[in-house]
Amino acid sequence: MLSLSAMLVLMAALSVSEPDPLPSWNDGPAKKAILDFVRRVTETDGKDFVSPGERIAVFDNDGTLWPENPVPFELAFVLDRVKVLAPQHPEWKEKQPFKAVLEGDHAALLASGKQGLIELIKASHTGMTTEEFDAAVRVWLQSAKHPRWNRPYTDLTFQPMQEVLRLLRAHGFKTYIVSGGTAEFMRVWSEEVYGIPPEQVIGTLFKTKFDLKDGQPSLMRLPEVVLFDDKEAKPVAVHQIIGRRPIAAVGNSDGDVAMLQWTTTRKGPSFGLIVHHTDAEREYAYDRSPKSSGKLDLGIAEARRFGWIMVDMKTDWKRVFAFED
Repeated sequence: MLSLSAMLVLMAALSVSEPDPLPSWNDGPAKKAILDFVRRVTETDGKDFVSPGERIAVFDNDGTLWPENPVPFELAFVLDRVKVLAPQHPEWKEKQPFKAVLEGDHAALLASGKQGLIELIKASHTGMTTEEFDAAVRVWLQSAKHPRWNRPYTDLTFQPMQEVLRLLRAHGFKTYIVSGGTAEFMRVWSEEVYGIPPEQVIGTLFKTKFDLKDGQPSLMRLPEVVLFDDKEAKPVAVHQIIGRRPIAAVGNSDGDVAMLQWTTTRKGPSFGLIVHHTDAEREYAYDRSPKSSGKLDLGIAEARRFGWIMVDMKTDWKRVFAFED
């Protein structure tokens, strides 16, 4: 028979529950679905067990792991970078879309459209070595702050999604970023910010060539896009670069639909999740008509069709950012 003291120790041990792996999530269907999926695919004696080598999870970045309003964060870098480079290019004062950037003319900038954006990205991302571009990104991250929160952009990751990344990796998953943003931009900080190493970042790519600069080997970034990693290009890039079909995909916009479709129609267990921006007070509220990027229209219908989890940011998340009280 157990002594009284031994019984008290046993009762205390039984009363201590496992720590919540998703403390920034409110209890509800979304949180339960995430935990249930991880449990099912990692139970060695379960019918849905997936071997660790096949536990691949892919995440969009802008709007999924951090905000993308009022403009995507990389676009903020582009605009600031153009201003830094402007003294070397006096012709920009009269040439669009550079003139619009330098004068703060948002209407003219929007009117330049996709082609204008590509010209700005080429000017800010190419014509330099990979090391020089990395250094430019690091300098910007050290000084730039988001206009709404007045904090470094890398402080503004979604805490609930950070917890999902850690939960998956703790259960043998490899987590990848698959984003329309440029891979070189994200690889500078992805490991420090998300715990995702640069070799697990897939994004838009520019042509790069080997060169000898001042007698030293270097890689030069050229103004030619070889992969625009958005929409139907995402599953193609995942296949070509990873070589395995993911079992989990997470996004927030119509640009992620193809990646989620391809992931959740595999044979065997799969998981799809969409972050729905519904919280104008703590972040932003938009779907079909965003002020910036991140349109979510087709994704809403496809979520119902394929059974993807639709996360309501306002009701499903206890907090959005780590710095919230």
